[in-house]
Amino acid sequence: MSVSKVAISLDKNLLQIIDRLVREKIFPSRSKIIQEAVRDKVEKINTNRLARECAKLDPLEEQALAEEGMEHEGEIWPEY
Repeated sequence: MSVSKVAISLDKNLLQIIDRLVREKIFPSRSKIIQEAVRDKVEKINTNRLARECAKLDPLEEQALAEEGMEHEGEIWPEY
């Protein structure tokens, strides 16, 4: 994985918490905890975006689309 360095400013109290988590070996480094926090936030944003987009769908219209052309499917598949 290719990585790039960035400079960020953090609240002093937040940095103390991060340092404590590193000292307690919960995370191997400041970089790792910040990478994971940013990744989690981005995933949450993407998940919420997907949920918002899904909420726009009309369930009846989606069901009709899914069933479109299925009326003869039973004739194609053998009986088990």
